[in-house]
Amino acid sequence: MLRIPCPHCGARDEIEFTYRGDATVARPGPDAGVDAFHDYLYLRTNPRGWQAEWWQHSSGCRAFLKLLRHTVTHEIRAVATATETLEVPGA
Repeated sequence: MLRIPCPHCGARDEIEFTYRGDATVARPGPDAGVDAFHDYLYLRTNPRGWQAEWWQHSSGCRAFLKLLRHTVTHEIRAVATATETLEVPGA
């Protein structure tokens, strides 16, 4: 089980959080077309290594957070609020 350090509540178990997706994907503009939206919704990479992810502290302060998590070891290197930026190594 992951221990996720919430900036507002401190370290909490993963069960209190909800995974919300890849934090590096940009939504296409309204005039982008069907193919762009299809790719946005369904085509994702499955990276090995560090990835920025959205998580919500759904059973706590309800804040949206960005985590820098290693997809193999599940190590969490950094946590930021939704308005802060994270540097992804190798990106």
